Amino acid sequence: MNHVVVVGAGLAGVRSVEALRARGYRGHITLIGDEGHRPYDRPPLSKAVLLGDLDSTIVDSDLGALEVDLRTSVSAKGLREGVLSTTEGEVEYDGLVIATGASPIRLRGEGEQHVLRTIDDALTLRSLLVPKARVVIVGAGWIGAEVATAARRAGCDVTVVEAASAPLAAAIGPEVGGHTVPWYAEAGIDLRLGTMVGSVDPGGLTMMDGSWLPADVVVTGIGVRPAVGWLAGSGIELDNGVVVDEHLRTSMDRVVAVGDCANWWSPRFGRRMRVEHWDTALNAPETAVATLLGETAVYDPVPYFWSEQFGHMLQYAGHHEGARRVPRGDPATDPKWAVCWVTDDDRLAAIFTVDRPRDLVQGRRIVQGGQRLDVDRVSDPSIPLRDCL
Repeated sequence: MNHVVVVGAGLAGVRSVEALRARGYRGHITLIGDEGHRPYDRPPLSKAVLLGDLDSTIVDSDLGALEVDLRTSVSAKGLREGVLSTTEGEVEYDGLVIATGASPIRLRGEGEQHVLRTIDDALTLRSLLVPKARVVIVGAGWIGAEVATAARRAGCDVTVVEAASAPLAAAIGPEVGGHTVPWYAEAGIDLRLGTMVGSVDPGGLTMMDGSWLPADVVVTGIGVRPAVGWLAGSGIELDNGVVVDEHLRTSMDRVVAVGDCANWWSPRFGRRMRVEHWDTALNAPETAVATLLGETAVYDPVPYFWSEQFGHMLQYAGHHEGARRVPRGDPATDPKWAVCWVTDDDRLAAIFTVDRPRDLVQGRRIVQGGQRLDVDRVSDPSIPLRDCL
């Protein structure tokens, strides 16, 4: 294998390059990215960058020492076996890593709306977060809550519009997400639940019920789609991203996929998973590269992600679909609380914590190990989770 091409110059792409060199690959590597920047990290965009604490999040990686041909402002256009088509011509490869990530979903309408996916998005939005600006955020998910936190800290008048009955409903369910509702009021934010947007228009939003919500700045945070449109007609199997097995191998020979665009098979959970979080981009490339180089490796993590909002650290590990919810502490009386999800045979499937990092660390290990729990002890927050085995 003389030439490996990595498509996507985000964290997953850079880690793929590092993994290739770490495993002794000495051939040519080309790293292709559609932005004009050197590779950078995305999680700080909605946190430190938006808050004004950072201006750059460039990944700490010496691309020169890695001897990689970095091509910025180049987009993938198509693929056939052995040949990648780009906006700057065709590139032949012996091995290919697909790491093209995901793209934000936008609302219909002709009004200006901002999304938060790139460093340029973050810097532009930050410049608009000025005192008394009327900022309307559509979506009370992870990104929406973090943008609301930054906008309120900047002195903006903030309204958050959410179609579901609670914040974070899609991620952790409305019952658990509902416990975060008081945070919005405490921060002085107008949270409107069960409210749907019709269109983004000049000067504000037209709601589905016909009412008008004025805004100086509209931020759309309603999710992303895997950026795989360029693979249409290539023969690569697509279904909610690039379909890969537990080795991160695609349906095309000598091609693997990682990061937000990869829909992998999880033996641990017995289902396909596509996780749009930093931990996946950081760790999946090790498996993908091993597979590309002909080694045997399996990617079957306990998914993990975190969010910083309204002065709280939120962390989640596992996958809770089909598991029963076990509260760990009362959010009404204790600002530090957690929720566990337990399977029918009393194994921990997932854990969500608010300002309880020890619970998260121990819970993640228990999910990984698959041990049975004493569920009655789990519900007592004074008992360490490791003592509930």
